[in-house]
Amino acid sequence: MKATRSPWAWIPTLYFSEGLPYFAVMSLAVIMYQNMGLSDKEVAFYTSWLGTPWIIKPLWSPFIDLIRTKRFWVLAMQGLMAAAFACIAFFLPTPFFVQATMACFALMAFASATHDIAADGYYMLALTTKDQSFFVGLRNTFYRCGSIFGQGVLVMLAGLLAEGHIIPSVKGDIALAWALVFYLLCAIFIGLFLYHSLAMPQVEKVETEKSSSKQLIRNFLDTVVTFFRKPHIGTALFFILTYRLGESQLGKIAPLFVLASPEKGGLGLSTTQVGAIYGTLGVVALLLGGIVAGIMVSRKGLKYWILPMALAINVPDLLYVLMAWMQCTNLWIVGLFVAIEQFGYGIGFAAYMLYLIHFAQGPYKTAHYALATGLMAAGMSLPGMIAGYMSDWLGYTHFFLFVCLCTLPGIISALIIRKQLPTSFGKEE
Repeated sequence: MKATRSPWAWIPTLYFSEGLPYFAVMSLAVIMYQNMGLSDKEVAFYTSWLGTPWIIKPLWSPFIDLIRTKRFWVLAMQGLMAAAFACIAFFLPTPFFVQATMACFALMAFASATHDIAADGYYMLALTTKDQSFFVGLRNTFYRCGSIFGQGVLVMLAGLLAEGHIIPSVKGDIALAWALVFYLLCAIFIGLFLYHSLAMPQVEKVETEKSSSKQLIRNFLDTVVTFFRKPHIGTALFFILTYRLGESQLGKIAPLFVLASPEKGGLGLSTTQVGAIYGTLGVVALLLGGIVAGIMVSRKGLKYWILPMALAINVPDLLYVLMAWMQCTNLWIVGLFVAIEQFGYGIGFAAYMLYLIHFAQGPYKTAHYALATGLMAAGMSLPGMIAGYMSDWLGYTHFFLFVCLCTLPGIISALIIRKQLPTSFGKEE
């Protein structure tokens, strides 16, 4: 049954709450650990390992289909993430902060991965196919807004706190500055939990019969087998794993590059400046990219636009080569380049997620979508683990050239996928 309440009431906040914890783990933690004194290699490797729950989430995705409702799981995981953020804040000022916060981040990653499964399943159940296509740009825009809020606003807040501009007594205390940021995240997720308790309509009936463990295992195996028996599974896997191969490494090193000193080949920007760039020009460009993508696909379909969208997400990576080569420290130029990259990402990422929705259609579509996004996470986390070693070995300029070479398989896979997409998919009738 489809929701009667307007999707505008819950899609923006639901996908903001889906994106924010992921980027808190994969991006915000990168800058935090760098500020706390860890090396680039340690930061890239540790935070990439934290992406494991998003890779293996298909192992428990069938249980989300079979136990309670998607709405229940969304609300429960938002409450758990609020608790995890509070624990990170509590442990940051301690001498053993690395071990303790890594454990808390791991718990939050598990809760966030489970939240993703439930939220995406709820999206597909609550909306018609036409509405799913129309709102894909909006949901991806607000998902990325979670990224910008984490990489931009919260980073800038941490920098301002550490510099003493907001609370003078915090000046110089990096651990306390970041702890206050994570307490704020805890408060945000408590608010999201309360809002979604009211705003998300009931679209599922609660099952009164409990499945046996054998039935759960049988259904799980069935979801995996049917997923890998889907038509064109080989080319689909190639697309899912390579579409963001370049971005998976760029996204891990880019914030470390802009924060690194010029002596190390970086731009030497402050934490506050980095947050300001990603949280202002970046967010405007991202919003525009997501909105434009939704309009493009709804008018002419994904098949028509998938190659231009693949170019939009990959080609702007060349701008980082230029910044590293020029050692550009002009905030306006850096901001413009970030805005162009974010605009392209907003367009290209919409195509990626819409393809996953298309590929997941059929029985167990929630679980199949979770399998696809788990593979997507593997395509981000595994290359990210070696990104720090590659940037140290090659230097920032040559590393970004290497990233650009890594975008070629994704563009090729988009060409292959284009031939297999129905002309009408995503097009407004």
